[in-house]
Amino acid sequence: MSHSLHVSRLTLTDFRNHAALDLELDARPVCLFGPNGAGKTNILEALTMLAPGRGLRSASLVDVTRAGDEFRVQPWAVSARVTLDGEETVLGAGAERTPEGGVKRVSRRDGQSATATQLAEAARMTWLTPAMDRLWSGSAGDRRRFFDRLTLARASEHGSAAAQYERAMRERQRLLADRVFDDAWLGGLEREMSAHGAAIAAARVETMQRLQDAIDARPEGAFPKAILALEGLLEQRFERGAKSADVEEDFAELLRDVRGRDAGAGRALDGPHRSDLKARHAAKGMDADQCSTGEQKALLLGLTLAQARALADDAGAGPSLILIDEAAAHLDSVRRAALFDELLANPGQAWLTGTDQSLFEAFGLRAQMFEVRDGAVSAA
Repeated sequence: MSHSLHVSRLTLTDFRNHAALDLELDARPVCLFGPNGAGKTNILEALTMLAPGRGLRSASLVDVTRAGDEFRVQPWAVSARVTLDGEETVLGAGAERTPEGGVKRVSRRDGQSATATQLAEAARMTWLTPAMDRLWSGSAGDRRRFFDRLTLARASEHGSAAAQYERAMRERQRLLADRVFDDAWLGGLEREMSAHGAAIAAARVETMQRLQDAIDARPEGAFPKAILALEGLLEQRFERGAKSADVEEDFAELLRDVRGRDAGAGRALDGPHRSDLKARHAAKGMDADQCSTGEQKALLLGLTLAQARALADDAGAGPSLILIDEAAAHLDSVRRAALFDELLANPGQAWLTGTDQSLFEAFGLRAQMFEVRDGAVSAA
């Protein structure tokens, strides 16, 4: 069966510099062009607020709101009508004031309250921003968060496991910092950490294996293939074929043995929160962090395109939206045309931004063009 996914309508209210936006769309790629600061990236960010997490800028609920006068801040809202295999669903996210004067996040699907996971299952997405161009030479934390987003797109329960692991880890560290070495209390938290930690690691390993298969199946072309590796205590156990129960038991035992060390360090020094994603340029046999800036971006684009294919071929996932901010930056005309051809072949809609419409001319009539200026959008 042929699958397809696209946003057929997007509305924003008081989001960043967009007071009100209402876009009617078809299934073709969406190209947003205009000067820097016009609000192009804000539109992509609004879409990512429908995914688990804090969007492509990791912003707070208050940061993304459109400022009102100096005494108040407007609540904001994002709504998208999503068409998946011909079936429509309406997704919504926003911020509302609480009676206590705070701000809370709200998520809805077809008018009913929904979890972020339920939204993610209706519209899976992957995004790239210019800040990620140096992902391979940046911090392990950035790579880990990037790979966890890829994992979350395939396994919607991954986010819940990560949240529960973090909660148990913080509580354990609080006890250790207070020198509370109560074995029953700490042991319970360590069993929680080991159970959720094993689930996190297992999901990452399965994602990496599916992604590597999709990378290997790609034809040689404009975007080099990567050889991926996960560096992490639990992930490497799973890669060697260990059973989940054994990984959990051994991790819980390790946590019990290093309580004193972690108390002194002020943090847990072992676990999936310390894992890292590594990559090599397959054709060159060179570590990604040693490649040129252009090669690093090309590797990242190739990985993103492979992720979209892996999701589309996964019976438990499906097509995904691909959002690429400043898509044409650092790409020559040949690579740009190759990127557009691959995006057109993807069953999920692509959203791209650029400073000038001419950057997207290789699409011809195969994409829909919108000019963005000062928070206003018009069809080109």
